[in-house]
Amino acid sequence: MYKSLAEIIIRFRWLGLLLIIAAVVTAFNGTKFLSFSNDYRIFFSEDNPQLVAFETLQNTYTKSDNVLIVLAPKDGNVFTPQTLSTVEWVTHQAWQMPYSNRVDSISNFQHSYAEGDDLIVGDLVLEAENYNSATLERVKEIAIHEPLLVKRLISPSGHVTAINVTVQLPAIHPDKEVPEVVIFARNLADQIRKRDANLEVYLTGVVFMNNAFSENSINDMKTLVPAMFLIIVVLLVLMLRSFWATLTTVVVIMLSIITAMGIAGWIGITITPPLASAPTMIMTLAVADCVHMLVTFLQGLQQSKNRFDAMRESLRINIQPIFLTTITTAIGFLSMNFSDAPPFRDLGNVVAIGVVAAFFYSIILLPVFMLLFP
Repeated sequence: MYKSLAEIIIRFRWLGLLLIIAAVVTAFNGTKFLSFSNDYRIFFSEDNPQLVAFETLQNTYTKSDNVLIVLAPKDGNVFTPQTLSTVEWVTHQAWQMPYSNRVDSISNFQHSYAEGDDLIVGDLVLEAENYNSATLERVKEIAIHEPLLVKRLISPSGHVTAINVTVQLPAIHPDKEVPEVVIFARNLADQIRKRDANLEVYLTGVVFMNNAFSENSINDMKTLVPAMFLIIVVLLVLMLRSFWATLTTVVVIMLSIITAMGIAGWIGITITPPLASAPTMIMTLAVADCVHMLVTFLQGLQQSKNRFDAMRESLRINIQPIFLTTITTAIGFLSMNFSDAPPFRDLGNVVAIGVVAAFFYSIILLPVFMLLFP
């Protein structure tokens, strides 16, 4: 049966090539629908009870997405005229952050105290550049003993302080809204460093966590994936000792990844950190399929067989084991649909699609190229 199947693939190889091209072009058009998600909620299914309770709380009151700007003076003392003045300035500037609706810091903390029969309420820090040592000590004592500030916006020892910016993201275009906030915060951090060389500035918060999902995924796809691809190409050249065999394998890998990611775009899958590793997984399986086919083919050529006979023999020997490997691998990845986290379900589905695509490309496209190339 496998001998007959190998003969059919060889005989109708040009028709198979046209079908492969049509499939790749169709799938590739789906890549325009791909987008990165930078929302931590993607790791929970819509009916997750904890997520439902959390969203109910936020819809009832307000969202708590935030940017936390941490200021750490190199001299270990927040309560100096220069540092407190900078805290005032940052607090004022933070109101300009996109979608901000509240800014909290030790400078605008509403401190209340009695003065005779009057109750005075005002900012804890105001025009700090004019403070003397007695005033600085008073502000410090109030801040580090205020339950609403200590271990929240000021450390107990007074060596680190923070400005918390609460943002209300519209969630209409999260792929644009989150980076917009992050860019503003990073620019503000650069301005702080230029304004006061004594300060070390750190940025964190829910918005930065969301941004890290897409940002790190993109960085990995720009660095780690190409690095692995290069390593695989070098190893293929060393093992196969054939430029054309290596080129064919690279084409099969690229088309398998394009097909998987394109179909993901067509069915509305969003790129998430787990899904960003799909190309690497597909690459691994595609290389294995191609190497099995090519090794048998090249051995046939060394035994003085003509190219067609060597390819027929390679197909006859390898179709069954490659098919069984593809099916079992695809089933294994499809089992990830039992996961409660949608990104891992998407990862399983996309890799399964890529593995199946790699199988067809390795038994249809690879023979065409190896019989065409010198």
